[in-house]
Amino acid sequence: MTLTFAIGAFGLSALMAGITYFTARQTFLNERQSAEQRQAFANAALVQNALRSPATQVNQLIESVDTLPGSRSVLRTGGQWYATSISVGQSAIPAAERALVLSGTPASQRFILAGSPQLVIGVPLPAVHAAYFEVFSLDELAGTLRQLAFALAAAALVTTIAGAAVGRWASSRALRPLGYLTEAAVAIAGGQLDTRVDAGDDADLEELAAAFNQMTANLQDRIEREARFTSDVSHELRSPLTTLMATVSVLESHRTQLAPRAQSALDLLDGDLRRFTRMVDDLLEISRFDAGSAELSLDEVDPGELVRQSVAASAPVDADGVRGPATFPVYVDPGVEGLRLRVDKRRFERVMANLMENATLYAGGVTKVIVEPQPPAVAYAPIPATAIRVVVEDNGPGIPESERDHLFERFYRGIRAGQRASSQGTGLGLSLVAEHVRLHGGRVWCEEGPGGGTRFVVELPLGPADDGDHPDGEHR
Repeated sequence: MTLTFAIGAFGLSALMAGITYFTARQTFLNERQSAEQRQAFANAALVQNALRSPATQVNQLIESVDTLPGSRSVLRTGGQWYATSISVGQSAIPAAERALVLSGTPASQRFILAGSPQLVIGVPLPAVHAAYFEVFSLDELAGTLRQLAFALAAAALVTTIAGAAVGRWASSRALRPLGYLTEAAVAIAGGQLDTRVDAGDDADLEELAAAFNQMTANLQDRIEREARFTSDVSHELRSPLTTLMATVSVLESHRTQLAPRAQSALDLLDGDLRRFTRMVDDLLEISRFDAGSAELSLDEVDPGELVRQSVAASAPVDADGVRGPATFPVYVDPGVEGLRLRVDKRRFERVMANLMENATLYAGGVTKVIVEPQPPAVAYAPIPATAIRVVVEDNGPGIPESERDHLFERFYRGIRAGQRASSQGTGLGLSLVAEHVRLHGGRVWCEEGPGGGTRFVVELPLGPADDGDHPDGEHR
């Protein structure tokens, strides 16, 4: 709106300035030409009368009639040319002007001589077989027109600035209600569902604010009801799940007494119960995040050792219940040595477990884990690290860029979920990763790996964390 007002003011002022300038220019030129034509014809009459006398000295004659400042006379008589100025003679007068006047027709013409505007008026004198020309300088008029053009340009500039100022004022006044709504919408998008718009004394905003506040209240109520429903259902499912798990455990102790088909059914039941239990636990964890009751239990740890322990804790277990070594390397950047990280170890281990499980289910497994400082350590220009990055790389086909922003949403499993080899995931693992990292004041995102596949990057700040403050991290 500011730009529109400025362009409108500029266009209008430029149009008015142009009309004013060209009208004034034409008026000044016409008046000046009329006055000088009268002067030239009067001088021509004097010259004609003087040339009738045989004793007339031509040089003295033209000098006597050349009286106006800036005017110079040129006379052709007896086949010769006479002039009052060396610089303005026969050759200075345009050829077309000379030919027309010498043929017996009065004429006038504007031209440029040595960079200066001039006006020449020619009067034929057939009674004495002569022609009289008078050349007038238009420098003074040109200077006046330049000053006028400068004044009009300055006025147009001032008008444009004033138009922009008026547009700015009008737009800020007209869009102020939209600004309030924008701030409220941003706050609600950030999770502050109790945000409301105060219309104040603005009658234009009152109805819109009331509708917006009602919409926000309905949204908050619905989200809270869904969160309570999820929490209540999850809690109610814990008791029957515990009973079922105990029953399966009893059946497992008598496994040898069961028929082969019953043993297969028992294995399927055990696997589904474990996945069901895991999903209920995830839902309970998410309900705590939604209710704002999730808390951190921070410990100061060595980042490299913490990652190694988390990877080892998530290694696969063999048939005898023995946890084997990780099948991929863990690289710890030398710049991490000596750094200390305040973190909730249980939640961090859950983050690593979910990322590795996601890679196992959907991407062919983890290829390596990297622990590095942020910014990276540089020998010739050491910069203190402000955060630790843990990178989990997998061996999968990669994730389209259009899907990356949705990966950390709840129950999102991607557009190729139905084509994956396994459907054991619940779609809650990565959303829990994002919540755990956010609780630490960090952020998590995924990007394309250098050799293909996907890199999941977890960035945790090294600064001291407040157990009661859970800033909103950026999820990418």
